Order: sequence, then C-alpha cells, then structure tokens
Amino acid sequence: MKSTDLETWFWVGYLRFDTLGFRHAMTMAFAIHEINKTPNLLPNVTLGYSLHDNCGALVVGFSGGLSLVSGREEQYVFEENCSGTPPVLGIVGDSASTYTIATSNVLGLYKMPIVSYFSTCSCLSDRQRFPSFFRTIPSDTFQVRAMIQILKHFGWTWVGLLVSDDDYGLHVARSFRSVLTPSGGGCLAYLKVLPWDSDPAELEKIVDEMKKSTARVVMVFAHEFHMIHLMEEILRQNVTDLQWIASEAWTASTVLQTPEFMPFLRGTLGIAIRRGEIPGLREFLLQIRPDHNDNDQTNMVRQFWEFTFGCKFAPTSQLKSGETLCTGEEDLRKAKTEFLDVSNLRPEYNIYKAVYALAYAFDNMLRCVPGRGPFSGHSCANLQRLEPWQYLHYLQNVNFTTPYGDQVSFDENGDALPIYDIINWLWLPDGRTKVQTVGEVKRSDSKGDELKIDEDKIFWNFPPRSVCSESCPAGTRMARKKGEPLCCFDCIPCSDGKISNQTDSMECTSCPEDFWSSPKHDHCVPKKTEFLSYHEPLGICLTAASLLGTFLCAFVLGIFTYHRRTPMVRANNSELSFLLLVALKLCFLCSLLFIGRPRLWTCQLRHAAFGISFVLCVSCILVKTMVVIAVFKASKPGGGAVLKWFGAMQQRGTVLLLTSIQAAICTVWIVSSSPAPHKNTQYHADKIVYECVVGSTVGFAVLLGYIGLLATLSFLLAFLARNLPDNFNEAKLITFSMLIFCAVWVAFVPAYVNSPGKYADAVEVFAILASSFGILVALFGPKCYIILLRPERNTKKAIMSRGTFN
Repeated sequence: MKSTDLETWFWVGYLRFDTLGFRHAMTMAFAIHEINKTPNLLPNVTLGYSLHDNCGALVVGFSGGLSLVSGREEQYVFEENCSGTPPVLGIVGDSASTYTIATSNVLGLYKMPIVSYFSTCSCLSDRQRFPSFFRTIPSDTFQVRAMIQILKHFGWTWVGLLVSDDDYGLHVARSFRSVLTPSGGGCLAYLKVLPWDSDPAELEKIVDEMKKSTARVVMVFAHEFHMIHLMEEILRQNVTDLQWIASEAWTASTVLQTPEFMPFLRGTLGIAIRRGEIPGLREFLLQIRPDHNDNDQTNMVRQFWEFTFGCKFAPTSQLKSGETLCTGEEDLRKAKTEFLDVSNLRPEYNIYKAVYALAYAFDNMLRCVPGRGPFSGHSCANLQRLEPWQYLHYLQNVNFTTPYGDQVSFDENGDALPIYDIINWLWLPDGRTKVQTVGEVKRSDSKGDELKIDEDKIFWNFPPRSVCSESCPAGTRMARKKGEPLCCFDCIPCSDGKISNQTDSMECTSCPEDFWSSPKHDHCVPKKTEFLSYHEPLGICLTAASLLGTFLCAFVLGIFTYHRRTPMVRANNSELSFLLLVALKLCFLCSLLFIGRPRLWTCQLRHAAFGISFVLCVSCILVKTMVVIAVFKASKPGGGAVLKWFGAMQQRGTVLLLTSIQAAICTVWIVSSSPAPHKNTQYHADKIVYECVVGSTVGFAVLLGYIGLLATLSFLLAFLARNLPDNFNEAKLITFSMLIFCAVWVAFVPAYVNSPGKYADAVEVFAILASSFGILVALFGPKCYIILLRPERNTKKAIMSRGTFN
C-alpha cells in the first residue's frame, strides 16, 4: 500500500524571541519528527506543523490562531504528492493564560482543539465557555491546593500573596481567598496586585507593607518580568528574612538567579512543572542549521543563530564595523548556550505530551472500524470530510503513557492528571545556583492530593516561621481577635472542669461527671473523693472519742457489776442501770458507722442503729424516772398499789415496747425508701462527696421525732420530780442529763442542715457522742465517785440518812 502523507498544522506562541522560547518550538518539531518515524503510530500518515510567533502581543497571537481556522475547505482531496492546503487539526499553545483565553473563546465556536502547555488559569476549566480547550499543565486550582499543602506541611499559617494583574494572577487571588482559610491552611496577611507596568511608586508601597507585616512567607503568582522589578525594589529597601514560594511561572527563571538577587531569594521553594526526559532531543537540536528558504521557521533559526554566535546573515557590504558574517557552519557544540541544556526539561515536556496527545487522538480516529464508531449510526469520521468536533471526541478520550512513565489523559474539563515537582533554590559557595527537586505533589484517584517532601534536602535561607499568633498549647482555647483574620487569636485558659488536649483547640470540652480538669487543664483526672475518713484528723478524733465512750461504759459496767451488791448499785434499779449502760455503749459504737466510705449496708444500718440505741437508752431513763415517781407515791399512805404497775417485768416490757416502736419505724423506712450512698458533686465542683442520702426525709424526721418525744417526756417527768425528798432524788440527775441531751439535739438540727458533705456526718457523730457522754457522766459520774472514792458513803445508813442516790 502506497503511503499517504497528511500534513497537519500546529501552532506555538511565546512572548518574545529568546533561547528558551526557541527551544520550546524546536521541542514540538522534534516530537512531530519522532512521531513520523514511529511505525506503529499514525502509519502511512505524515504530520506537519507551522510555527507562529505572537510577538508578545495579544492581537498578534489572536489573529494567528483565527487565521488557522478560517478559509477551511469543505472537503480535502488527497493528492499523491500531498499538494494543496492541508487541514489544521489542532493547535499547541499559547503560553500565557490571557492570550489563551482570547484565542480559545473563538476556537471553541469551531470546536477546534487547542492544547496549552503553560496556561494554568482555573477559568479555562469551564467547559461551557471553552469546549475545545485542553492542557498538559495542571490548572491553578490544583496549584493553589498544592501551595496550601506546603503551607500546612511546614505550619506556615500567616502568609502574604503577590499576584500579577492579569487573568492568571487575579483568578489565583480569588481561589486563595475562598480556599485558604476554610481548608485550615492559614490566612493571608496581605494580598497585593503587582502593577503590569511595574510602576516604581506602587512597587515601593507594596514592598513597604511587606516590611511592616509579621508574615515571613511570601507566595508570588506572577511572571518573570514582574519578579525582576519587584526584586529590584526588594534589593533597594534591603528586605531580608523572607521565605519565597514561587509559582510555576517563575520558579525556574534563571534571570533571577543572579549574585544581586540570590542573597534574598536563596532557599526559595517553588511549584515547578513536572520534569521529564525526552530521549534524542539534544541530538535533534544539534542538527538545526539555517537554510536559505524564506519561511517562518527559517527566520527563527537565523535569529537564533545570530544571537548565539554573534554574527549576521547579511551581504558583506551591509555589515557594520565589528560584525561578522554567519556561514551557517558554526559548531553548536562549542557555543555557550542553554539551548542545549536538556537536563531540566519542564515546559518542553508538556509540549512533548501535548503533541503526542494530538497524535494519539488522530491515530485512534483513523483506526475506527465502520459500524463500530462513536458517532451517529456507529459511523466513523470521514477523513475527507473531517469535522473538528469529531476529532475533539477522540482527543477527550486519549490515554497513553510517555517514555518517562507518566500517564497522559484528560478529565471532563480538559485538564490532565495534575502533578508538580517541588523545587528548592540552593546558592552554592562558588556563586552558582542549583535548582534541586525536593518533592512532588500529585493527585491520584485512590489517595487524592498527595504531598511528598524530603526536608533533609531543603536549603533554608533562615529558619522559617510565619504565624500571626503562636499556637495555643493544650489547656487553652483559641479566641479570635475582633476585626482580625482567623489566624490571629488569643489563647484563653480553659475554665475549671474543662480541658483541651490538643494544640489550637477551638473549644474546651467538659470532663465527665466523675472527672475534673488537671492543673494544666490538658487532661481529665478522677475527682478527689471526700467523706469522713478514719485517716483524717477529724475522723481519728471522733473515732477515739467513740472508743473512749465505749471503754468508759464498759468500765462503769464493770464497776457496777463488781459492786452490784452494794447499796449504791442496788438502790438505783440495778437492772435498768445495766441495760442503760449497754444502750450507751451501743450509742457510742453506732457512731463508728458514720465514719468511713458510705456503703449501702452502712447507710441502712447507721440511722437504724442510732435510732434504736438511743430509744433504748431514753426508754431506760424514762422508766427509771417513772419508777422514782412511783416509789415516792408508794411511800405515802394508800399508795402501795402503784408499785404493782412498775415491777421488774413491767419495766422490761415498757422498755421493750418503746424500743420496738422505733425498730418498726426503722424497718418501714428502710423497706419503703432505704437510705443509700450518693455521690454529691454540688458542694464542690472538683470533688465527689460521698454521703448517705436519707431516702425518705419523713422517715428520718419520724425517727428523730420519736427520740425527741421520749426525751422530752423523760425531761418533763424528771423536772416535775426534782423537788421530791432527797431519798428519791435521782430525778435531779435525770433532769440534768435530759437537759444536756435535748440541748445537744436541738442544736444538732440547724447544724446538720447547714453542714455540707462529711461535716454533716461529723455533726451527727458529735451529737451522738456529746449526748451519750452527757448521759453517762450526769447519771453515773456521781455514783462512780462514791463507789470508788467515797466508799464510806456506800452504805444503806449513809444513803438513807443523806437522802441521796448519787
């Protein structure tokens, strides 16, 4: 089969003729040359190209692009010699976003594919406005996200932003304003637009504000010439200690890597276009030679040749003094030019991918099998009547891998899979600048945006730290300063009971109910527990007093037992005295139930034991008082019948009956609404007070009321009997003991109600001990005095003659 040549036109623009711009153009030429030599890609088809210089002017670039799509013939007739005007299938370019926006607005109407290698404006991702636009460089949306990830990685939350006054810079500024703070990347200390005309007065104001700002990190989304004028002003004002972050527009600029600027720019971090390897490119560049044809490419090569070798392509007669004639045979290998430096191919790699994307799309279109095509009726595109929108379909779905291993495909917005290198400017001792790759940021379907940085390779101009406010340590919360950005805040200590266990916490969290904040408010600790303990001084004293009372009761009981046959013991109703001493002993011991950590059984037993013990005690006293009165009445004529009601059996029965009533009250109380241990946090927020809640206030009141009723009755009877003859005047001692008892418990009620926590228990224990000691001393003290110290008075005669029982 005879091969058929098809010439396809591509267009590339650059701002002005320069060495790098010419290398960009030759990279596209190399890619097409390589494709034409590849047998399995576009077989029997030869691609052609045309180069157009936009001359750094929007109108020139726009007109060039428009001319390529105008005057298209309805049908292209193949000639064996490929004569005629070949169709333009796609355009590679432009570099500047503003120029690309203008051109794409028109080309989109014709569905003419345009693949840019350097236009990053996020606005170009608008498929409604730019339906035929594609690019092999990530959009500024991803670049902004990449910048924010870098800021987060190094903890820079207070940064300045400088942008160029064009679509590129203004769209970036809009993106940063809307994304930076909500994403947690920090805040903008200032945002300044670099004037397009590099007005010195305006630049002076911008640099002056940079000096006054506390932000030490400055991001710049601008073009190379903006940075040159800005750095001149930085140099003039001697603004040091700034960490620069460069956008892809100037991150690889060599004109800024001068001895004058590098003291300020060393350590710069930048987002750079992905570096790639293009095998064979250097050999292709070495083969470039100027020829005598009169076309755009020949003119570009001649200009490059003249610039590189310092000669002129002109008749000898037109040469000026000192000028030499170009022969075209000069050796490029010996020339000092960056044109042949292919060690850091970044925009060139994007151009290479753009050309291959167009070629693979065209190849896929030509391989379409009729009846299986993507268009109406499963048809394929007709090469003679090819419509741009048909070619656009294949370009949208292109997917291939470069020799360097990078996958190339476009999403629904025409954007390629985003990936950037992170570079660092290293200023070497010999004055040279080394641009080294220290990481990468890319997006993948599985992991999303992924940042990798090798910090050990980074050279810093100074230890960079840029924050408006220092981080709030654990134990504090952030409080935004009124009228200032979110990154400017005060650190407010957490209030008691609340903590923050992370830095820069927005709120302090409350500790659980049984926990309290630590002294630094950075973690919760178990609350201190409080109850009347055996280990504290108050508990020890009350315990000692209780044991002392118990011992005294046992001692008195021993005395009375030993002297049980003496008149003093026998004359005082010895059986009730022994029972009273046992009751007092139980009163002293029951106070121990109020000491120690409350538990269910102690809470239930403490009040029951207290109530029953005291009723037993007061019942004995009441019966003794009644017996005294009965004896007095029996001593009168006709009063002997009274004593039959106060025999030993009746005395025991009365005490048992009165005590049983209290036992019944306690039983009903415990069964219906039992006292129980309770953790009280109302007295002290930082403490848990363990206490016994009475369960039923009514039950507790009835218990106390019954004791009070018996004590009052005993007091009244004893008080009425106080003037009886001395022979029967134990009533005086009972009156005094009951007076002490009632006084203690009357004072107990308000003291108990107003005492919090363990002090309520201490008040109740004190009341029990005080009343018990009062009864013990008042009733048994005088008798023990006579028995032990005045035995001569412990005779029936002495007792009858003195008329005393004490």
